[in-house]
Amino acid sequence: MRVRDVLTAKGSATVLTISPDATVDELLDMLAEHNIGALVVSTDGRSMGGIVSERDVVRKLRGLENPRSATVSQIMTTDVRVCGPEDSFGSLMSTMTDHRVRHVPVLENDEVVGLLSIGDAVKFRMDQLEFERDQLSNYVQG
Repeated sequence: MRVRDVLTAKGSATVLTISPDATVDELLDMLAEHNIGALVVSTDGRSMGGIVSERDVVRKLRGLENPRSATVSQIMTTDVRVCGPEDSFGSLMSTMTDHRVRHVPVLENDEVVGLLSIGDAVKFRMDQLEFERDQLSNYVQG
């Protein structure tokens, strides 16, 4: 199992991005509108400058004088854990667990080709387990 398999199972190839110059107000609108927990920060929609998540909003806005007018670049994470489409599913899960991150951008040739959440990974694994269970049941029932 590869990261590419999880991306395929997810179904949507769209990677939502936000400019580092966008305001936190714009960020909050996008997160709410799309019902997501993180956005890739990009100046061109393909390269990655960072990631901004709900955790960044909660943890980094506290000390700012005008938090809603702050820019994404002020609160985004730049030390981002990433993976590639050919990485193993196990390494993706290890990255999320070991580094306590909920969103991992998928890069291919330095371009963002996907963004996987812990929910995407758990759903993929649950679907796999259900398939295996069904196969075993069919085998036993003969």
